[in-house]
Amino acid sequence: MSYLNVIDDTKSKEKAFVIAWGFGCLFYFLEYVSRSSPAVMISQLSDFFGISALQVSSILGKYYYTYSITSLIAGIALDRIGGKFSISIGVLVLAIGCIMFAVPVVLTGDIGRLLQGAGSAFAFTGCVYLASHGFSANKIATAIGFTQCVGMLGGAAGQFVTGPLIHNGLHVSTFWLALGIICGIVCVMLYLITPAENHPHDHPAKQNLLLPYKIVFTNVQSYFSGIISGLLFAPTTIFAMTWGIAFFQQDRHLSYERAVIICAMVPLGWVIGCPLMGWLSDKTGRRKPVLSGGIIVMFICFAQIFFLPDIVPFAVSLFLFGVASGVAMIPYTIIKEANPDNVKGSATGGINFITFSITAILGPLFASWYGKTLQTTTDHNGHFQSAGIFFLIIMAIAFGISLIIKETGKGVKQANLL
Repeated sequence: MSYLNVIDDTKSKEKAFVIAWGFGCLFYFLEYVSRSSPAVMISQLSDFFGISALQVSSILGKYYYTYSITSLIAGIALDRIGGKFSISIGVLVLAIGCIMFAVPVVLTGDIGRLLQGAGSAFAFTGCVYLASHGFSANKIATAIGFTQCVGMLGGAAGQFVTGPLIHNGLHVSTFWLALGIICGIVCVMLYLITPAENHPHDHPAKQNLLLPYKIVFTNVQSYFSGIISGLLFAPTTIFAMTWGIAFFQQDRHLSYERAVIICAMVPLGWVIGCPLMGWLSDKTGRRKPVLSGGIIVMFICFAQIFFLPDIVPFAVSLFLFGVASGVAMIPYTIIKEANPDNVKGSATGGINFITFSITAILGPLFASWYGKTLQTTTDHNGHFQSAGIFFLIIMAIAFGISLIIKETGKGVKQANLL
């Protein structure tokens, strides 16, 4: 094969990876739709499965169990068998999970939600993998930032679009069946488009395979990064994407339509906040000031919503909260900078594992302490404020850890060289 043919073949392969990345972004969009849309159908799912809202919350929370564990597997799978099979299998598992969730049986609901979490763990990691193979080095960061924006748009659409559809009569089983079919189509397209890669058959021994995670999990900065990220994700995933609509309806006596719009402001704010906070951190060369400052804004917004609700409209406050909560992605940068270059992928899997393990723990706690009393409380204002204190304490802890975590930004490294 001539030199020119090799160049043409390389460019053709890169183009195929870029197209595959586009479908990977669609996978990430659909993953966030599946994650956020249950918030707009808690009562419908309760009737569908014949269980209480608290039991529905228990089913929904199972998503984070498998998401956190499978995050560790996703990075290894991509390195060992490539994106063609790994990402296609991930979206296929998500599709099966959505279809199983359309069956009005609690057991299939549990299994379906577990499968949704397992399949979704391949979405963002897979997009980063495809982008790194399809884009030049000076465009990868932009591609990853765009990927995150697409995911957040999926989170917003899961509430903005799904809410009115469900409220106007779309049956929950029809929604989940349709979502599963769409995921299946994306699976086929990813498998057909993503180039196959040649991976050596002499894989490293099992202990060498796990060595990157040993390096990551023996670094205390990895734990600090994961705990901060997990605590900052909690108000978004547990409140805005799960319980928020019900709380605004019951405790604040708002209409369903208004509650949906208010909660959808959080992922919409993320669309702006994720790239903005990342850019600000890169621009200043510091991670900690941006991280700590963002947490302070998050805290103020939530405190105003729960204790001074008449000062600023809920939608505005939650939008600003969503923008500020974009700092939850900064620990993902810190953990990579705090670990050796040869374990960057495992560092991403590690922080995903810690982040969503925390969500898996805090979700049932919130549901048990505040969710189960939502229908029975006689003091709705006090109940609403107590729920707010739960998240304010979480953010305060995250702020405290942000003060002791090691600064990894290039600004400090450059200052140390002077």
